[in-house]
Parts: sequence; C-alpha cells; structure tokens
Amino acid sequence: MLNKYETIFIVDATLADEQIQALAEKFKSLVESSATLEGIEDWGKKKLAYAINYKTEGQYFLVNYSADAEFPKELERNLKITEGVIKYMTVRRAE
Repeated sequence: MLNKYETIFIVDATLADEQIQALAEKFKSLVESSATLEGIEDWGKKKLAYAINYKTEGQYFLVNYSADAEFPKELERNLKITEGVIKYMTVRRAE
C-alpha cells in the first residue's frame, strides 16, 4: 500500500544556481524511480531561523510523493550523504 509523504530539504544558497538545480533534479529523479512523484516546488532562497554550519540562507524545496513505507528512509539517507544539503525533513501526510 502506498502512503503519501512530503519532504522538505534545504540546499546551501551559496552554491551556484546550476548546482542547486542539479541537486533538485537528482532528488526528483530518485523519487520518480522508486515512487509516484506528485510534485516538486522550489520555494526559493530564504533566511534560516538560525545558522546551520555557519550558513544563514538556504534554497528550499518541497517534494510531494506516494511511496511504500521503506522509500522515505532511503530518500533521507541520500539527502544525508549529499554535499550541499544542509537540512531535510519528511512527514507522512494525512490521506
């Protein structure tokens, strides 16, 4: 059975625009390969509430998808080991 999830991740805003879009495309293709992508939104650059690794600004992305229960763990593992991603969070949406 597929559950609905949303993942928000923040990319280091000091990276070049091409690098930021490449990271977004990487995670979009990862979701498309193992889940049903419902949409990805680029929320743009925003000031962080507090500094993370001395960074005060980040590029926010929201990904909505449907997947089995194991996929969000795999997505978060990839987010964790990817250089340039400074924060992420996944939640299960209500049906």
